[in-house]
Amino acid sequence: MQANETVQKFNTRQYMVSHTFEIFHYRDAYLNEVALHHHDFYEIYYFLNGNVNYIIEGRNYRLSPGDLLLISPLELHQPLIQAEKHPYERIVLWIDKAFIEQYSADACSLTRCFDVSAPDHSNVLRLTAQQRQRIADLLERLLAESSAANYGSELMMNGLLVEFLVEVNRISASGTAQPDPESRSAPLVAEVLDYINEHYHEPLTLDSLAARFFVSKYHLLHEFNRHVGTSVYRYIIQRRLIIARQMLADGLAPTDVYQQCGFGDYANFYRAFKAEYHMSPKEYLNGTRPSAHKNE
Repeated sequence: MQANETVQKFNTRQYMVSHTFEIFHYRDAYLNEVALHHHDFYEIYYFLNGNVNYIIEGRNYRLSPGDLLLISPLELHQPLIQAEKHPYERIVLWIDKAFIEQYSADACSLTRCFDVSAPDHSNVLRLTAQQRQRIADLLERLLAESSAANYGSELMMNGLLVEFLVEVNRISASGTAQPDPESRSAPLVAEVLDYINEHYHEPLTLDSLAARFFVSKYHLLHEFNRHVGTSVYRYIIQRRLIIARQMLADGLAPTDVYQQCGFGDYANFYRAFKAEYHMSPKEYLNGTRPSAHKNE
């Protein structure tokens, strides 16, 4: 990408201030370790340079320049960045759910490329040279327009974003972009993840999961950390918080939410929610914005 003037200073904010979309072009020589996390918006991540593995819901993707990552609001993810002489460079696009729905139609859903239930779905699209050129050109134009104050810039950006999303969905549906052949997820870990995702509202512990899958808790802990990038306990809490936040967004009272999400009592739910989102469940219910969040 030639538009070096579009490179921005890295911002640790992990929530949207716009009700439409936000785009960033980052290049960093070093970043601190990033914890497993999630967003309440869609994220498209165009990898340009560096030595990075990306873990998304237990699948470990080894990135190559030109790869396109598609991350939906419900997916836990974490970059594993190796510090070396090559800078970590990427373009990150955040898109509000309501914005995508506004421009989608029954016969043309712009969220189709994010559909994890689709056959052979992959979070990473490994683009052909022609596809990379097309994607890079659209992103460069979108970045340039977002940094300008020209007449009609907002309309132009909306049009470019819709064009970009249509292009990504066409690439995803065509099968011409090859999923990352190096992505991997251990069968044991995949089964445990599926079980947690289905039984998050029930009592879950490392001991009980190890017993259910007939492995030692030490082996399970090691494999889970290696493939998911976090502990079993941390993943369970994250999954419960994702569901809790959805329920709060739907208007459920915090005292009802914690019982349906597997938290033993309201105090534990309150502490976990406050630590993750820097606001109380009631504040989130009332639409308060957080003041800070984790790094990306």
